Amino acid sequence: MIEAVSCGGIVIYRGKILVLYKNYKNKYEGWVLPKGTVEEGEDYEETAIREVFEEAGVKANIVKYIGKSKYSFNIPGDTVSKDVHWYLMNTDSYNSTPQKEEYFHDSGYYKYYEAYHLLKFPNEKQMLEKAYATYLDMKERHQWRDIS
Repeated sequence: MIEAVSCGGIVIYRGKILVLYKNYKNKYEGWVLPKGTVEEGEDYEETAIREVFEEAGVKANIVKYIGKSKYSFNIPGDTVSKDVHWYLMNTDSYNSTPQKEEYFHDSGYYKYYEAYHLLKFPNEKQMLEKAYATYLDMKERHQWRDIS
């Protein structure tokens, strides 16, 4: 078994959530949250910020650690067990540019219920639930601020 670690961001701007549409040769298709593999010398927060920027062209700031999801998948001859560390993030605009080299064909900010139903993977939906609840709580306590 191969152990892998990724980090990602749930980016919220003015109440809407950033999601990306990935399509790899019509085999892998669906809406996802930005995330990616930790590179040598990076800490988890640096990875999350870099991956959001690379995959979506969004400069985001970490607000709070949300939690970890786990999943596994098969590759020829082995199984990969992956931990993904998720961060609630904010940014300063709705602008995003999907990374074509990684097969992202669309991106955008959606209302919570739209983003939730668009997301392909249950573990990402679960992290979105936690992040959005945290966002609402922070907003109610006047601890959240959109960067403008």
